[in-house]
Amino acid sequence: MKILTLFGSLLLLSVNYAQTFNGGGGAILDNQTVNIPITVSVPQTAINTTTFGLETVCINLTHTYLADLTIQIVAPDGTTKTLAQGIGGGDDNMTNTCFNGFSTNPITSGTAPFIGTFAPMSQMGGVNNGQNPNGTWLVRVTDNYGADEGNVINCSITFGSTPCDYFQFSESDLPIVVINTSGQAIGYDIKTIVDMGIIYNGAGNRNHLVDPYNEYNGKVGIEYRGNFSLSLPQKPYSIELIDALGNSIDSSILGMPAENDWLLLANYNDKSFARNVVPFELFDSLGHYGVRSKHVDVVLNGEYQGIYLLAEKIKRDSNRVDIAKLDSTEITGNNLTGGYIFKIDYWDNSNSWQSNYSPIGFPGLDVHFVYYYPKPEDIQLEQQTYIQNFVDEFETVLYSSNFDDPNFGYRKYISTTSFIDYFIVNEVARNGDGYKKSRFFSKDKDNLDGTYKKIKAGPVWDFDWALKDMWAGSEDGSQFMYNAIGGQDVNAPGWYIRLLEDTVFANELRCRYDDFRRNILSLPYLHAKVDSIAAVVMESQEWHYLTWGHLSSSTGTPEVQAPPATFAEEVQRLKDWFTRRIEWLDANMPGTLNGCSFTNLDELGGVNYTVYPNPFASFITIDLGAIPSESGEITLVDAAGRIIQQQQITPNGTQHFELTNLGDIMTGVYFVEVKIGTRKTVQKLVK
Repeated sequence: MKILTLFGSLLLLSVNYAQTFNGGGGAILDNQTVNIPITVSVPQTAINTTTFGLETVCINLTHTYLADLTIQIVAPDGTTKTLAQGIGGGDDNMTNTCFNGFSTNPITSGTAPFIGTFAPMSQMGGVNNGQNPNGTWLVRVTDNYGADEGNVINCSITFGSTPCDYFQFSESDLPIVVINTSGQAIGYDIKTIVDMGIIYNGAGNRNHLVDPYNEYNGKVGIEYRGNFSLSLPQKPYSIELIDALGNSIDSSILGMPAENDWLLLANYNDKSFARNVVPFELFDSLGHYGVRSKHVDVVLNGEYQGIYLLAEKIKRDSNRVDIAKLDSTEITGNNLTGGYIFKIDYWDNSNSWQSNYSPIGFPGLDVHFVYYYPKPEDIQLEQQTYIQNFVDEFETVLYSSNFDDPNFGYRKYISTTSFIDYFIVNEVARNGDGYKKSRFFSKDKDNLDGTYKKIKAGPVWDFDWALKDMWAGSEDGSQFMYNAIGGQDVNAPGWYIRLLEDTVFANELRCRYDDFRRNILSLPYLHAKVDSIAAVVMESQEWHYLTWGHLSSSTGTPEVQAPPATFAEEVQRLKDWFTRRIEWLDANMPGTLNGCSFTNLDELGGVNYTVYPNPFASFITIDLGAIPSESGEITLVDAAGRIIQQQQITPNGTQHFELTNLGDIMTGVYFVEVKIGTRKTVQKLVK
C-alpha cells in the first residue's frame, strides 16, 4: 500500500511539475529593442509539446502607449515567437501579464494593463521543438515608434509538464515553398545562398511536405526586402535563382514565365490575401503588364511561415516590363533613348535626381525620381542626363500655358492610356502609396524615324495599405488619393492635378472608367474575384492565423473599424468596401460621359465584342464585329480563375467563335476574356 501511495505521489509530481526562471528589467526606448536575458537550467536536455517544455511567459512593464510595442520570446536556438504586438492602443502598462498557449482568452481581447493569463498572438509552443532548453532565453521588447517610452520591470518564463503545443504543417492545397538556410542568417541588401524547393503536384492534387521538389529544386540567393512590411513579424523576401556556381538562372515557376528574380510577399498586413492580387490582375486586364503571382505556403528551416504571394519582381524583361535592353556602352544617338525604368520611392543622393518643379499647390516641395533600370550603380552619366532631361522637358511642357496642345503639349511625352489606367486602378483601390511610393514609370527606345517612345505609367505595385478604411482616410470609401502629395519621407510629383485641368484628359478618363465598369470593374466581377481568392486560400488561412495569431487584432495599417474576428468577415468587409468605393467613384470621377470617344487616346485599351446567350446552357457565341488584323485568344474562366476553354484568334481569320460542350460545367458565374494584340476586355456570363 505504501509503495502504491509513493508511486501515486511521484506520478502527481510528474504531472504537475513546473519550474520558473526570472529575468530582470531594462529601459524601453523609442525605436529600439531591449533584450532581457533569462538563464535556464533544468535536468531535461530536450523540450517538446507533450511531456516537458515552455508553459508560460510573464512580464511587468510600464509604457505610455502600449500599441507601440512588440513583445517576443526568443529561445536559445533562435526560434522567435511574438506574444503581443500593437495591442492596448494608447493605454498604459502591463501588470502581471502572462502568456500561455492553452488560455482561451486572446491577448487581443484584453485591455490595459492586461492583468491575468492570455493566449499569445502566435504559436508560442513553436519553441518546444526538441531543442535543449538550457542556456540563455530572451524576453524581447521592441518599441516601434517615437514619443513614448517605458521600462521592463521584470519578467519570467515557466517550464513544466503541460507544455504549449503548436500546429505542425505537413500538406496543403497550395504549392509549398521550402527554404533551408543551414543555420545562416538572412540579411538585408546582401543575399545569403540557401537551398529552396517547391512542391506542386498540379491543379486539384494535394501537395505534401515529403513530396519531391518538382517545381524548383536548387540554390537561391535570399534577402529581406521592404520597408514597413519588414517591421512586421511575417518577413518579406527577395529571391534570385542561381546555379551551383552562383550564376543567375532563369526558371519558369508555377506557370509564370521564366526569370531569375522573384519575390515572396508577406500577407501579415493583408488579412484577405487579395489586396495585391486584385489590382495586379486589373492592370493586366486593362491591357498593360501586371505582376503575376501565386499564393503559396512557405516553410523556412522546418518552421511553417504562413501564406505568401510568390510574385514576379518588377524588372526589364520581355515577359515583364518589355522595353529595350540598355547596355553601359549605349551612350549616344538613338541607343541612348531607352529603355529606362524609374520610380517615385525612398531615395538618397546616390540613387536619384531631383525634379526642377514642385507640384501645383505645393510650392517648395521637393520631388525625387529614383533610377531603377539601369540600376543606380550601373547607369552611365550620359544615360542619367538623358532620362533627367526627358522628364524635365515633359514637366516643363506640362506646367506651361499650352500644356494641353494635342500635338506639342504633354501628350508628346506620355502614354495617356497608361496614365489613365494607372489612375483608375489606384483610385479604385484608394492607394495613397500608388502616387508617392513604389510608383513606377518606363520609357522605351525611340523609333528609328526619331519619334518619341513615350513615358508609360506602371506597373502598379504595393497595395497592402489600400482597399481599406484607415485613420488617414475616411470611413465611407470616399476621397481621391492622387492629390495627396506631401509625405513624411517621399513626395508625389502631382502630375494628375495638372492633367485633370485638361478637359479632354478628364473626359477620356471618365469614358474609360465607365467602359470598364461594364465588365472588369463591375461589382459582380470584383466580388467574384475576392471570393475566388478566398476559395484558393481557404484551407491554409486557418494555419496562417494559427501561426501569426493576428486575425482579430489591429496590426500593420491603422484601420478605422475593429478587426474582424473571422476570415469570412474579413472577406465580406473587403467586398463591402469595394461596393462603397465604386459607388463613390461613380458619383465623383472627373470628366463627363458626353460624346465619349477614344480617338484622342494613343492606344486602344479594349476589344469590342458581343457574347451570347447570357445566361448560357451548353455553348457560347462570340462575335468580334470585324475580322481581326492581329492574333489573340478567347478564354473562358470560372469565378476562381480556372481556365475552362481557350480558342486562338488568327489574323485575317473569322470574327465568329463558339465555345461548346459546356453543358456539364457547374452553374455559376463565368467570364469571357477576349485579347487581341495588347488589347483585352472581359465580360461576365451566368450559367
